[in-house]
Amino acid sequence: MLANKTRICVMVSGGGTNLQALIDAEKSGILRSGEIVLVASGNPDAYALTRARRNGIETFVTEDEQTLLKELKRRGIQLIVLAGFLRILSPEFIGAFRDRIINVHPSLIPSFCGRGCYGLHVHEKALDYGVKVTGATVHFVNEIPDGGKIIAQKAVNVEDGDTPETLQRRVMEQAEWILLPKATEDISLEIQKGIR
Repeated sequence: MLANKTRICVMVSGGGTNLQALIDAEKSGILRSGEIVLVASGNPDAYALTRARRNGIETFVTEDEQTLLKELKRRGIQLIVLAGFLRILSPEFIGAFRDRIINVHPSLIPSFCGRGCYGLHVHEKALDYGVKVTGATVHFVNEIPDGGKIIAQKAVNVEDGDTPETLQRRVMEQAEWILLPKATEDISLEIQKGIR
């Protein structure tokens, strides 16, 4: 018999579409080994916080990393999922949750990633470069932006006439919203089993 569910904090900065995918995955049973117990943000106006509250998930807002770290430890958080979180975490924060922080990035790493590559910028770069295939990557977070070990990737075709906006939407629907819940479940299960 496995222990209680892995306690997850999702960290967000904006609208929270990936958070919604995780909430939906928990409701549908795709995410069953972990439970989203907290949504944290440095942006008090992030719509993701509204999504969390509407689904009965507690929220925490602070721009101070030390305050957040104390709160995560106080709540017994075991896994952090960055879902559209637009700040670079300090080495100290990453070290406190080594191999327990995952991120979703809207490209096939190592393409179009690193400092400054987020949101629509990623898709603009992909289209400017002329790639025919892009996608999304879920990876562990380390001290190098988008530099941690890859957990999963999924390719998405670039179509004629794509704009950054249409490509962003397709990558979210066909890759991010599928990969992130599955990876969150897999890592949650590993934590439960004491593997991670």
